[in-house]
Amino acid sequence: MLPRDLAAAEIVPFARRAEELGFGEVWVVEDLGFHGGIAQAATVLAVTSRIRVGIGILPAGARNVAFTAMELATLANVHPGRLVAGIGHGVPGWMRQVGAWPESALTLFAEYARALTGLLRGERVRVEGRYVRLAEAGLESPPEAVPPVLAGVRGPKSLAVAGAELDGVILAEPAPAKYIAAARRILPPHARVVAFEHAVVDPDADAARARVRPLLAGIGGQSLSAHVEPLPFAAELRELRARHPDDQSFAAALPGEWVDALTLAGPAESVRSRTGGLGADSVVMIPVGRDRLAALEALASAL
Repeated sequence: MLPRDLAAAEIVPFARRAEELGFGEVWVVEDLGFHGGIAQAATVLAVTSRIRVGIGILPAGARNVAFTAMELATLANVHPGRLVAGIGHGVPGWMRQVGAWPESALTLFAEYARALTGLLRGERVRVEGRYVRLAEAGLESPPEAVPPVLAGVRGPKSLAVAGAELDGVILAEPAPAKYIAAARRILPPHARVVAFEHAVVDPDADAARARVRPLLAGIGGQSLSAHVEPLPFAAELRELRARHPDDQSFAAALPGEWVDALTLAGPAESVRSRTGGLGADSVVMIPVGRDRLAALEALASAL
């Protein structure tokens, strides 16, 4: 993953180095207040030649679906076969902050997904939905190779819509194996699953865990309940959260084996093995630490 807070001047060298190191994909994110997803994707595609570029995710409420289709079609036509698009309803707090959170996020997502895929296939789309309204809209230059469109969603209802309308899903961090397996039980067999994971490669397993622990401070809260519920230690984790309402003390109290289940942290061989055992089609490693290029080099040793 291209870190959301990476300085703009570092985007190009980071992306180029990821390709040189042999990564198959680089993902950009569109978190409110940081860098735009389409602008980042266009930049990375332009300065690389092989690596696939994923956008995770474009919030549906933030853009008219026809204009999103235009942007994605342009990237797909200029760089055929190298784009993976991600859409979702977005983070509720951020979407409320910009006045774009709907009364029914699921309805918006379903209407948007159906319209977007039709437009990218070159169809003239007419929709009179609750949120999406198109009057025979279409693309003059639809992509010859339609890019996969995945959904960044969590709950079972959203997963079911994604499975019916799109090519797969993006499961945001943490995405432990049990969570991925639970999502696959809802999705159709052909669905592609992309998992985001905080990752640290270090010969010292305890040192690696120490670096990812602060990133698990929010585990056990309501917003991440879907990620935790399938885990065998879900009840114990909630009890630990109740005993440690302070994020810092909670993260410090997490047993090492829980940290291992929720992240990719440890020696290269361990990270490689656990990555292969997650059950995802693509595992997107999120670099941890101030020196992102050094973290990228370390992560490459686990490929």
